[in-house]
Amino acid sequence: MSARDNILGRIRTALGRSAPLSDKQSLAMRGKLRDHPRGPLPSMGWEPIPRFKERCVMLSSTVDEATHLGDVPSAVARYLRTRDLPQRGVCWPEFSALDWQSAGLQMAARPAMGDDKVGLSGSYCAIAETGTLMLLSGQNTHGTTSLLPDTHIAIVQTSRIVRSMEDAFDLLRKEHGHLPRQVAFVSGPSRTADIEMTLVLGIHGPYRVHIILVGS
Repeated sequence: MSARDNILGRIRTALGRSAPLSDKQSLAMRGKLRDHPRGPLPSMGWEPIPRFKERCVMLSSTVDEATHLGDVPSAVARYLRTRDLPQRGVCWPEFSALDWQSAGLQMAARPAMGDDKVGLSGSYCAIAETGTLMLLSGQNTHGTTSLLPDTHIAIVQTSRIVRSMEDAFDLLRKEHGHLPRQVAFVSGPSRTADIEMTLVLGIHGPYRVHIILVGS
């Protein structure tokens, strides 16, 4: 017996079954997995954008707004200078054409490395219920940009704010058909309270998460 057969056999025994699923049962199970039926959801009688901003603040993220994508460099510069942070960093290639120079910033369109202090990314979508960013891995959506630098700045299109995690996965299936190699969820700065229940930020990733909402 292979290890796989042994593991599945133990699961079957724990479920009180003596044999594999019948063809009819298997077909019903595969249909349920394919259709992704939703479980119970809480009442969501709130507007997505205000809710998203509220949850971000509760998670120790900071939030700013820009009317257009072209306003992002000045918003980034304002944030960095106010906090006396480095005026240089890395960004996803889709933002390389923004006028960083006029804002007094140096932004390189490449993956982040260990000595980069500021990383600027986009987001696939954002989840209002939890204040969470959904990021997809890809050739031009470098995962290290949101993981390695001390400061992660994320650009979120307000039109891409969905209500729930279920909505986010529905959108992903609709637009991509299948999951990419990596789906990352960012809910505020990295944190842990493993040591004596003392909250420490930046333990597994960025100390700061700053979100810029772009309306169009």
